[in-house]
Amino acid sequence: MSEIKNQVPRRKFLKGAAAGSVGAAALGFPMISKAQAQTITLRFQSTWPTKDIFHEYANDYAAKVNAMSGGRLKIEVLPAGSVVKAFDLLDAVSSGTLDGGHGVLAYWYGKSAALALWGSGPAFGMDANTVLSWNQYGGGQQLINEIYSGLKLDVVSFPYGPMPTQPLGWFKKPIAKADDLKGLKFRTVGLSIEIFTDMGASVQALPGGDIIPAMDRGLLDAAEFNNASSDRLLGFPDVSKINMLQSFHQSSEQFEIIFNKKKYDSLAPDLRSILAIATQAASADMSWKAIDRYSKDFVELQTKDKVKFYATPKSILVAQLKAWDKIIEKKAAENPMFKKVLESQKAFAQRAVRWQLLTDVDMKIAYDHYFKDGQAKA
Repeated sequence: MSEIKNQVPRRKFLKGAAAGSVGAAALGFPMISKAQAQTITLRFQSTWPTKDIFHEYANDYAAKVNAMSGGRLKIEVLPAGSVVKAFDLLDAVSSGTLDGGHGVLAYWYGKSAALALWGSGPAFGMDANTVLSWNQYGGGQQLINEIYSGLKLDVVSFPYGPMPTQPLGWFKKPIAKADDLKGLKFRTVGLSIEIFTDMGASVQALPGGDIIPAMDRGLLDAAEFNNASSDRLLGFPDVSKINMLQSFHQSSEQFEIIFNKKKYDSLAPDLRSILAIATQAASADMSWKAIDRYSKDFVELQTKDKVKFYATPKSILVAQLKAWDKIIEKKAAENPMFKKVLESQKAFAQRAVRWQLLTDVDMKIAYDHYFKDGQAKA
């Protein structure tokens, strides 16, 4: 009998257990739902016009972050000029006016010439993807952090998105020799300004959206921007029908995603990881998309827009390298940080580019085997 008295009646036990379960649900589940429902919105601006494929790349990155975070993060991407002008983006992110942004390091050339080394010039033979390898594994990221810290800029930087070699530019007539650049009113950015200045051009640095209006009004004789898709969308075929392919002025450029550091540090560790890892996913996706879209628009420029393409003569490429030698020697003597970045790049390039050149097969041999003048052989 005593044993039976110490047992809880089954019906009473089940009732209590049910009540306990409801209580646990009331305490636990709403808290989880509430946490999941909280969305942190990041105000984000690109340095590109809405119609540029570069702005599309910024949106692609945001879409990846938004999906990976399960709704806990939402990046709202605005085009250039929505909050600040393109060249003012870095300061706006540092001050907290914007939470983040999408651009290129060459745009911050006015802050530090060393930053333009992530994209301007031949980079000792490194292509854009090799520069990103140097940034990730050869000490480049630490140098960016050091530069921004020294400038008292409160930002977190993620270089990503290797760009194909950029054309020499758009001209009124083909450029046959280096002297043909002398006296031309020409648009470029970053350290490329000094390359073309040394070669005799009168250079202006303009954001992408301002180039075509300037050429249309005769304020520019010629200009370079980036690629077949961007150039076509921005309207270059409306002001020029001559494009010179291949150049060393920006043969290794990549994009940069930046965040306000205080905002970034305030996020939960897993959300910070998402922002960082999404740049790697977006970097690969961007490079794949670029091959597809740029090659299609290259054909459209030739067939629909009647643009004529010319290979930049080797003599001009050599002249660019000679101009570059003078520029980096002068900058390195004036600026210890510039010298530090340059030496780091050179050491990495000597090893990595040598390996690439000795390892990679010449794909032109295979292409010529299967195609003639771009057409499949019968």
